Amino acid sequence: MQISAPIYRLKRQAKEDARRRDVPLHEALDTAAQAEGYQSWGHLSASASARPADRIFPKLSEGDLILIGARPGHGKTLLGLELAVAASRHGWRALFFTLDYTEADVAARLKDLGVDPRATDLIVDTSDNICADHIAARIQVEGARVFAVIDYLQLLDQRRTTPPLDAQLHTLRRCANEGAVVAAISQIDRSFDLGAGDMPTLADVRLPNAADLSLFTKTCFLHNGAVRFSD
Repeated sequence: MQISAPIYRLKRQAKEDARRRDVPLHEALDTAAQAEGYQSWGHLSASASARPADRIFPKLSEGDLILIGARPGHGKTLLGLELAVAASRHGWRALFFTLDYTEADVAARLKDLGVDPRATDLIVDTSDNICADHIAARIQVEGARVFAVIDYLQLLDQRRTTPPLDAQLHTLRRCANEGAVVAAISQIDRSFDLGAGDMPTLADVRLPNAADLSLFTKTCFLHNGAVRFSD
């Protein structure tokens, strides 16, 4: 059974509902679960315990450049973090580059995933200088088996001093070819919401400047709780 929103968001909504109605959290959680067609929150949690990252991570290998795309609020950043945490647990050097979040924001999202930020080896980089060259240099310093997540693609060329997005994609492609896995979180154009598609595609990726999206070896799109992964 497909739930209407990621489980972390349902839990957050239940907490807000508990405060609003002044009821115990477990009661609000059960109410939220029943609205999704489950008997209780425990039933929903058990059914949704297999995270998308658990299915996707084993399908990735050195040399992959993967695009993770979704409209706002559909879980693309959370999936990127999940993949980075999974990589760290499997012995990779996991890096999370973000031009959008602060370190406190990332810590909060990790807690949404049930991950203690202090207990993970995930390296979070929030430098204002993040671009493909900056990412490539960090990957080179870390050495072999690096899993890098970029949050997010459209912000890489927001400064005039950085190369065009297409040139940066070619740099990231070379990083992957040298033995890393690079995952770029991407915005989806708002026109997708007006169309009839049930899932975004590469054609829906928002591109402020032209870029060769065929450089990506794999894609993962999210929408309304569903996840579509493809080579």
